[in-house]
Order: sequence, then structure tokens, then C-alpha cells
Amino acid sequence: MTFRESADPGIDAEACTAFQAVLDQVGRRWTGAVLLAAVRGARRFTDYRRMVPGISDRLLSQRLKEMENLGLIGREVIPSTPVQVLYRPSARGTELLAALEPLIVYGLRHAPGPQAASAPGH
Repeated sequence: MTFRESADPGIDAEACTAFQAVLDQVGRRWTGAVLLAAVRGARRFTDYRRMVPGISDRLLSQRLKEMENLGLIGREVIPSTPVQVLYRPSARGTELLAALEPLIVYGLRHAPGPQAASAPGH
């Protein structure tokens, strides 16, 4: 029996709560895009800025800190001149993005904008 087939209302409530908690974490503006950039190779702040066009420096910094606190991204400070800070997706962040992969495909296919019109199957 899968979570879709559960007849136990307690399991349904637990599943709804867990699902909503994940959506609350990744549903904040820019969080999904920053996580996607991390998994696709962004390491330095400038990489994220380049890969997530339109995000402000302040908001990018805030999202990276939030994601670090959630355990989705790891932060490494390299003591050099100037100091370098590298961000890497954690195993948890990579697992979350893998779970969200169907949403990326869906978004490419159906989201408003020029990419949706050219996506295969549209």
C-alpha cells in the first residue's frame, strides 16, 4: 500500500503535515532556483548570481543562510586573502532536488514564458 492508497486518516494527516513542511521550506521565493544552481555546480556567490538571474545580493545571501540552516547546503570558509566562501549542496539537498525533478520537467513544459512554448510535448 502506498501513501496514495492509505485508508488510515492518521497517515493522511501525517503525510499532509510532512508534505506541507517541505513545501514551506522550498516554496519560498528563489529557494528552489538556488538549490537547483547548487546541484548544477554553483559554488561561489558569483556563480549563484549568474545562474539565478534576477535575485538580489541581499536575498541570495538570505536564502543561502536559510538553506544552510535547513541542512540543504554546506558552507566552507577558506582562509585566504581575500577570504573565499564556497557553498555545496548537502546529501539532503541533493536528495530533495532529485525528488523535485518532476516539478522541473513540469515547469519547463507548462510554466508561462518562452521556454514553455519550445519545451518538448507542449
